[in-house]
Amino acid sequence: MARSEINRSGEMEVFASVVEQGGFSAAARACRMTPSAVSKLVARLETRLGARLVNRSTRAFQLTPEGCAFYERATRILADIEDAERGAGAGEQPVGRIRLNTSASYASHVLAPILPEFLERHPGVTLDLIQTDMVVDLLSERTDVAVRAGPLKSSSLVARKLGDTPMVVVGAPAYLARFGEPKTVDDLDGHNRLGFGYVRTVDGWPMKANGEAVVIPTVGRVTASDGEALRRLALGGAGLARLAGFTVRDDIAAGRLVPVLEDLNPGDREAFHAIHTGQGGPLPSRVRALLDFLAERGKVS
Repeated sequence: MARSEINRSGEMEVFASVVEQGGFSAAARACRMTPSAVSKLVARLETRLGARLVNRSTRAFQLTPEGCAFYERATRILADIEDAERGAGAGEQPVGRIRLNTSASYASHVLAPILPEFLERHPGVTLDLIQTDMVVDLLSERTDVAVRAGPLKSSSLVARKLGDTPMVVVGAPAYLARFGEPKTVDDLDGHNRLGFGYVRTVDGWPMKANGEAVVIPTVGRVTASDGEALRRLALGGAGLARLAGFTVRDDIAAGRLVPVLEDLNPGDREAFHAIHTGQGGPLPSRVRALLDFLAERGKVS
């Protein structure tokens, strides 16, 4: 088949639908094609590219590494085409849906107050907000932007820093009145230390003890999947929690939480980044608008 006769964008759209719908049958319904036609199109695409994009079986659908890479680039190209068409007739105004993955703490304390401003600036944009503290795979979760805390691993992802925040151990006044305020690392043995229910980069509380850095394990009766849940548990008097400063600053100012062991705080800060896929390539205008807005209004400190 001659190069000019190949509808590359059409093939990309069908292949993207196969990935996003999770299989050939669902993609066929979405594209108003037969499953056989979708399967043959993907097979022709694989033959032309000289690479297997999908591992087929009766029980599971799985992209190959080549399929993941092709999907990522294809979706960027399709988004560029959409942007080009919109730009010709709509002044390149951001339009479309953005899938944003972030922690509950960042969503509650930073995003909630500022998102109305973003939506007012960009009336053509809609937002899907997914809250989790756990690291997600942006490609498999079809995520446009993720806000992540902590050190970044080397990857194909592109990051824009949103600032950093101090970490602080806090407890409710009622809890401290009942169990006493810890003054040393050894005093923590008598306290319920609230922690996360999954493994983190630093699995415990960094502290200074006798001039040396130590990590205190979070041995307690309650764990949670996100920092906002730990904050609420601490407010309720369930125990001590080590939390990002921006999430408890108002609570401390109002006396709802009390910082403890400040003399033993090593002074570490947790960095926040807005993450997206692609290595410096063009971004859909809606994604670029969100990244620029977060860099302007979504900083943590």
